[in-house]
Amino acid sequence: MSASISHAPGLRGPGRVFMMKAKRSKSLYILLALLVSIVAIPVLVFVIMKFEGEMPALELQGPLKAIGASSTLKGEASDQKSGLKRVWIAVFQQDKERVLFDQTFPSKGFLRSGVVQSVPFSIDIKAGDLGLVDGEALLRAAAWDFSYRGWGSGNQTYEEHKILIDTKPPAIDVLSLAHNVNQGGSGLAVYRLSEPTPVNGVQVGDSFFPGYTGFSADPNLHIAFFAFPYDEKPDARLWVKATDEAGNTGQVGLAHHVNARQFKVDTIVISEAFLTGKLPEFSRLLGSPAQTESPLDIFLRVNRDLRRANHKTVTEACKKSDPMLYWQGPFLRLPASARKAGFADHRKYEYKGQIVDEQTHLGIDLASTARSPVPAANRGRVALAEYVGIYGNTVLLDHGFGIFSMYGHLASIEVQPEQVVAKGDVIGHTGSTGLAGGDHLHYAMIVGQTFVNPIEWWDPNWIRNNVTMKLEALTQGVER
Repeated sequence: MSASISHAPGLRGPGRVFMMKAKRSKSLYILLALLVSIVAIPVLVFVIMKFEGEMPALELQGPLKAIGASSTLKGEASDQKSGLKRVWIAVFQQDKERVLFDQTFPSKGFLRSGVVQSVPFSIDIKAGDLGLVDGEALLRAAAWDFSYRGWGSGNQTYEEHKILIDTKPPAIDVLSLAHNVNQGGSGLAVYRLSEPTPVNGVQVGDSFFPGYTGFSADPNLHIAFFAFPYDEKPDARLWVKATDEAGNTGQVGLAHHVNARQFKVDTIVISEAFLTGKLPEFSRLLGSPAQTESPLDIFLRVNRDLRRANHKTVTEACKKSDPMLYWQGPFLRLPASARKAGFADHRKYEYKGQIVDEQTHLGIDLASTARSPVPAANRGRVALAEYVGIYGNTVLLDHGFGIFSMYGHLASIEVQPEQVVAKGDVIGHTGSTGLAGGDHLHYAMIVGQTFVNPIEWWDPNWIRNNVTMKLEALTQGVER
């Protein structure tokens, strides 16, 4: 009988121990490899990202054509990926560099991630202090980020602009010598500048009236229609000023005489019938009234807030005026009409025996037969033709060089925006739209963005003495 041999379920002795150690080592290697990959892959991804090639953004907002005696260069540098490393700006002239701005920014972490992503700057430049002289120069600007590109120097954005150092203000030669103006009236100044300027005109107190070229072939000759506001003090200063590309400003006083005026004070009684009959017209502009609002409350919102908004609508449309003289001769008045209210009348609104509001009437109300045809007071381009709140259906004509005429409360509008109309063309018919108590025309004249007395513009003698003779003198080389 042969003996049987029994086999154990696994290895025993030294072989088993070796296999167990091998398995543990393999598991350890796998674990280590996993740990390395967990750490290394994000680091590798981050490092790859740090090699990004997007350039920093560099925006200069200041004077890039010219620098004056005193200028301010504004701008912003940014880098949203690696962060900003350095921003540098300098002016180079006559083989010498004047550094205006040089700032470096910190990083964090062993992988050098930029802390600052965006930096605005505002640099005051004093040409004299920097030793800059009038003439050509170069404005140089650069920005770097913390990218690993360029062997760690980062991506670089570089700009270079040819600029002119100009420290002398433009010279102003006023050619029109007589400026007799009425309080609430208009005037015309004629002057020549020593150089083209982006901004020039007549300053009257706090109001500025831009000058225009285009009337003469001389590009440096300007005309500026200006207003003397009805609420300006008669002793207000008038002067011509011009600012060149470099920011230098020249000023010359404007010889003038102001005729002071007293304006009428009027009281308008507000009736219940007027409130109930007129206020529904404004419901779509004001929205649904609050339950606590009375008809008087709604009226006051119309007369104050809506009036202010409508005034802005009209004056905004007057910002753009064509550089050409559309009109000729005195402006037309509504035929066979009677004046019902004057320019700059100070109105007090009375309700149930109490003064509830005060406003100024900036036009002249003219009444004729109902729905009378309204002629264009002079040749011009239709700058606005629409419903404008308290003025109702309104037409605004641009007569060029900042002169406008306005027609309000129309029953109908017969013209379209941008249409050029001749003097006397029918632009609409009188009515009572807007805040009007009866059929009439609200007629206004505007110079720049300031309402002026229309009576002057109806007067052929005033037109001749204050406008026509000055313009004619330009062609004859005579100062007036």
